[in-house]
Order: sequence, then structure tokens, then C-alpha cells
Amino acid sequence: MYRDDMARRRLQQKGDLYRQGGWWKLRWHEDHINADGQFKRGWSRPVCIGPCEGPVAFTQKEARRLGWENFLSRLDQNNRTPQSIMTVRQFVERKFLPEHIAYKKHAGKEHYKSQLPFVLDGVPERKLSRGGKTRFRPGEEPPKIPRRFGIGDMRLRDVQREDIQRLVGTMVHRGYSVQSTKHVKTVVSAIYTHAERAGWHSGANPAKFVNLPEMVRATPHALSFDQLAKLLEILPPATRLMVFLAALTSMNIAEICGLKWKRLNLTEAPIIMDAELLPPLMAAVREQWYKGEWSSVKAKSRRRFVHLPRWVVMALAELREREHWVSLEDPVFAGTTGKPVCENAIVQRHLKPAGAKLDMPWLSWHDLRHTFATLADGEKISIGERKELMGHANAEMTLYYTHTPSDQAREVLDRLAEKLVKAANLAGPRRPNVVRMKKASGQ
Repeated sequence: MYRDDMARRRLQQKGDLYRQGGWWKLRWHEDHINADGQFKRGWSRPVCIGPCEGPVAFTQKEARRLGWENFLSRLDQNNRTPQSIMTVRQFVERKFLPEHIAYKKHAGKEHYKSQLPFVLDGVPERKLSRGGKTRFRPGEEPPKIPRRFGIGDMRLRDVQREDIQRLVGTMVHRGYSVQSTKHVKTVVSAIYTHAERAGWHSGANPAKFVNLPEMVRATPHALSFDQLAKLLEILPPATRLMVFLAALTSMNIAEICGLKWKRLNLTEAPIIMDAELLPPLMAAVREQWYKGEWSSVKAKSRRRFVHLPRWVVMALAELREREHWVSLEDPVFAGTTGKPVCENAIVQRHLKPAGAKLDMPWLSWHDLRHTFATLADGEKISIGERKELMGHANAEMTLYYTHTPSDQAREVLDRLAEKLVKAANLAGPRRPNVVRMKKASGQ
């Protein structure tokens, strides 16, 4: 069984300074690992300090000082953490995966899964493309692409800033975005931060001073009122409702796909939902559907109530009258299997074609959150209200699970929704009677 304390913590050592071939050379004792995983003590590979002959020769005192500054001082620092002779790959498998990544949400696990191959194995000799059309026969594996400059087989104590700089520099040279290189740098930093916390490494984090090119972010887009109205006109009903929710409630697409019927109150009276009060005409944002899995929202500030305009309430009540997927635990926007619809499929089938038709090829779900912020600002909703409505992390909120938008904000959103429905010439959903609305809310 593997133990963290297999190697002893060593005292400071002076090393062995000797002459060879006209040069001062230095070696020291260090721990090694046998093939069976056992530790043994042996000499390190010698390093060259400087000349010991000729006009620029170093004295023994000068050579010993340089050996201390450049090698032995770092060595003594790492001798306090003998586990740092383990490779980065071994540390990731034995400590980082079960103690750090295992506690991440689904999105975080997927992020590390995509970035760790770059850190451990290196940069592919050719850039990997997304969504390639190459097809393989059943049981046939795609050919492995050689990678270079990974740090997985290096010892924790041996990785230097220059190794990480070479890794991210190669990524930039081969066409990866600055954002991708930043992700790799961040993962390396997280590995060494956890190694220090676990007592497997001491000293500087090698990712700390790695330089990256300047990041040029894509220009964010927001739809004008007229653009949003025209977009709603040409979308099919279900997608139209999702877009309306995104633009008028600030919910992101993962929150919309993760919305369940039990978290909707389509009536004029408050109801009880999971031991908390759900105010009238509100949706409670508590879960999200991301990359095929349910999870809680990504930040506490995202746990919020959002106001549902009247047109949305009627459209949701009409949607609730479908034959399948209408129980309290079912998603509001369900696909044919009962799971939430695929956001990327909606984008490719409906949003992108509609955006191209309206001269908005950049259209995406995230643009609709920018649209909400822009329209809310135009309607004079205060910055404080907008932060709370959008669930930003720096919103000054107390008791976030009971906070609701003010009466003034609800009135403004209702007025804006009515203007949008009129401008888009949206046919009003068949208005359900009070009994149907109560049935739809589970009362």
C-alpha cells in the first residue's frame, strides 16, 4: 500500500564538490525509486559549476558558493518534502485526482479532463480539431498523435518556470488560443498549490511567473429591442419561449434547461417548494443542466428568484398541457427522452439560422444575457437590481434564498415584456383559466 511518508526528511547537506576535466563539478545525495516502488539513497547526476583551470578559474570557495546558490539551497528546500521526488503524473493520479478534482462539479471535472493531457503529455504535433469528420470502424482506435514538452514524467521538485513557459509557448506557436494556454497554466498552478498543501512540494510554484501573450477577447454583442423582436417573430414556439426567458429574466441556458416544473409558480398566490416559499409568478433558479448532467448552480449568488412576465406565464401554462414530461420533477424544456433539450442542437437548428437571416451571425445564448443587461439599463433598472436579477457573484445580497426583485423592477420587466410581445406580433398563448393554472403549479 502506498504511503506518503516512505522517504525520510533529510537534513541540510553540503554536497560533494570535486574537479574533473578542468571543471568544478557537484553532486549530492538524493532519494530514488526502484522499479518495485521502494525508496533508495544514491548520488545525483553531477552538475557543472564552472572552470577550475585557466585565467577565469573559480576558487574552491567561489565554486562552493555558486553550488549552494544554484543547486544545494533548492535541494535543501525540497528535502523537507521528500515526496517531491515523485513524478507529476504520479502525484496527479494519487493525490490531485482523488483529493481535488473529485470534489469539483461536473463542469470542473470536464475542464480538468480536457486540460490535463496538455500538462502531463504535452502539446500535440498538430493541432487537434473539434468535431472532426474522420470515421473509424467499430473497435478501431484513432491513431495517437505524438505530444511534446509535457511535465508528467518529471519529478515535482525538478519542474521549473522554464518548463511551463516552453509548454505554453509551444501551444501558442501551434495555433492554440491565449485562453487555452491560460487554462494550462492555471491547471499547473492548481497542481502545485495542492502539492504544497499536501506536503509534497515546497518552494516556488513554477507557473507563477509564466508569461502569456496579451489576450484579445471577442467583442460582446447585445441585441437591440428591434432585433430581439424580429428574432422572436421567426423562431418556433419552444425556442421562442427559451429565448424570451433568457432575454427577459437573465437566466443562462444551463439554468433554463435545468428548470423543473416544481420550481415554477404560475399562480397569483405563493406556494411551498422544497421547504421554501415560492412567490407568485416566479421561477426559482436552483439547478442547471450542463453537458448532460444535473448540478447545482455554479455560485451561491445564482440561487435566486426570477420574475415571470405574463406572456411567459401563459406560454408555460399552455406548455404544461402536453401529454408527457409534466410531473414536478420533469424538466420544463424536455426532449423526446424526457431529459432536457440539448442547447447546442437548439443553437445549430434554430438560433444560428435565424441569426444569419437577420444579419446576426454571432448570435449565441450568452448574447441574450448581455441583451437583458442592456435592455434593463435602458429601462432605468438600477445597477444593484440588475446584479441581483442576474445573480452576479458580487451582488450585495443577504439571505439570497428569500430575496425577490422589488415591485418596481417587476413592473418595469412586465412593461418591457408587453412591449416586446406587441413589437414581435406574438400570438398570445391560449389563456388558461385559474383552475388550470393551479393544476399546472402542482396545487
